[in-house]
Amino acid sequence: MSQANSLERRADAASITTPASGPASLHYAIDFRNVTRRFPERNGKGEMTAVKDVSLSIRKGEVVSLIGPSGCGKSTLLNMGAGLYAPSEGEVIVEGKRVTGPSANVAFMLQKDLLMPWRSIRENVEIGMQIRKVPKSEREQRALALLERCHLKGFGNHYPHQLSGGMRQRAALARTLAIDPHVLLMDEPFSALDAQTKMVLQQDLARMLADQGKTALLITHDLAEAIALSDRVFVMSERPGTIIEIIDVDLPLRDNPLERRTLPKMNEYISHLMSLLKVGREDLH
Repeated sequence: MSQANSLERRADAASITTPASGPASLHYAIDFRNVTRRFPERNGKGEMTAVKDVSLSIRKGEVVSLIGPSGCGKSTLLNMGAGLYAPSEGEVIVEGKRVTGPSANVAFMLQKDLLMPWRSIRENVEIGMQIRKVPKSEREQRALALLERCHLKGFGNHYPHQLSGGMRQRAALARTLAIDPHVLLMDEPFSALDAQTKMVLQQDLARMLADQGKTALLITHDLAEAIALSDRVFVMSERPGTIIEIIDVDLPLRDNPLERRTLPKMNEYISHLMSLLKVGREDLH
């Protein structure tokens, strides 16, 4: 199956949720409850545990970053949050309902933009709305407004190959927001971009999340990005991944990460994260 067809099938998936077992706090947009996920070993003998007994609750309107060593299960958690597969143990709750499949209220943004090359940029932004049968005039209007908000005004009729990497990722962000999700799951969405473009897109994302009151769970290996964008940072251990520390980011300007980066306390947070992850500054380059 092509990546484009896979994307269309994901976007076409119905919202499948069931009432959560036990009381569910309405304060949480997404709640991972004692989640463990195991996969069969490639040789067919035994199982590999990706994440073990993870509990992670994100309040409505909160932005949380998830960091940890490569292979610790960060993407596994996002995939379970998106309903792409179920936990082996535990449960994931979105807005008070147990996740048993893809939800219309949850959007997933990846490192690769996965724009469909045969569709214009505006048509790419419209794909989720089209699948949901939003009327043509409404989806065109919403797509154009989002493209303007993402600094792509005038590029709606261009095709992906005509845009730079940063512009393509802006289009992917507009496509993600076009379906008006309550929860955004973002798997290193800016990691392939140069440093300057990345910081500009971080600024755009932070302002849009703040303006629209969206909830976001972001995977990143960029420690400064984690602090600059987040209300809290969850730190994971090596595989099998568990939460080893939760850091409250007590800094102003969450809607302005460029300014937040200039605050003296930023370096304190980054140094603490480095010590938790046992890395030196030479490992960050």
